Amino acid sequence: MTSSRSGASGGKEVFRVVEELRARMAGGVYSLGSLLPAQRPLADEFDVSRDTVQRALKQLRAEGWIESKQGSGTRVVRAQEAQSYTARAAIEGRVTLRGFFDEAFAGPEVLLDVFTLTSESLDMQVKSQIERIRSGEVRPDRIAIRMLIPDESLDLPYPRALDDPDGRLTAELKDRLLEITRRHSSSMQAELRQLEAEGLVESASIEIRHVMLTPTSKLYLVGGDQALHGPYEVIERPIVLDDEVTVRALDVLGLGAKLTHYVKDGNQDSRGTVFLESWQAWFDSVWDHLAR
Repeated sequence: MTSSRSGASGGKEVFRVVEELRARMAGGVYSLGSLLPAQRPLADEFDVSRDTVQRALKQLRAEGWIESKQGSGTRVVRAQEAQSYTARAAIEGRVTLRGFFDEAFAGPEVLLDVFTLTSESLDMQVKSQIERIRSGEVRPDRIAIRMLIPDESLDLPYPRALDDPDGRLTAELKDRLLEITRRHSSSMQAELRQLEAEGLVESASIEIRHVMLTPTSKLYLVGGDQALHGPYEVIERPIVLDDEVTVRALDVLGLGAKLTHYVKDGNQDSRGTVFLESWQAWFDSVWDHLAR
């Protein structure tokens, strides 16, 4: 069994800090080239020790997300960006995941279709937009999100524990993945209901359907005219099951995936138009089939 004992060292807390900081960097909360907050403020925010923050930063350095220099702080050197080949591309043809969602929530109606392995990244982005709505920065009238995620009965290929002859650790990893998805899905549903209850939007909803498919990539479709798409990256990494057991596993990391940005334009034969119409038709057909 490939595992290590961490005892009272708080392996689960290290994992929590790593996951949150990685999500913030991938999502653009901490932009490429920016400095992370100092260790003490991070420790206070996450209610952990500085040792836990230091161990989390060590793992993020090993993964290539940050670099630290004496006297200069810790700088973000990796972010999730999307290559865009369209006329509406951002500077130098790149957009960030956060920028994509900022634009999606800027109009009066937010129509978002998502096909993903878990709801973790989407939850972070939606909550960032809810903060913008509460601050008055944006004020959509309607938010309607449709999400396709794998059926819980599927035997997903990832995450899968290494050196796991009886399959027990892999089963525990699958349970952990399901719990993460349920938690983030419920959190989004509650936040959107609260937004509507407070009268900050006329309507806000998220509908989730489970499909007998394992996504090999993540897909975001916005309003029928923009999309982000990218394959999941298969990596070997440690996954903390509890404060005592850390498992080496093969997993997929959506936050590091290379995304491509597409925009529908007036040319029916353009790459963006063909991609969007094809994937929107696929999404709608699967969605309607699951409603029967």
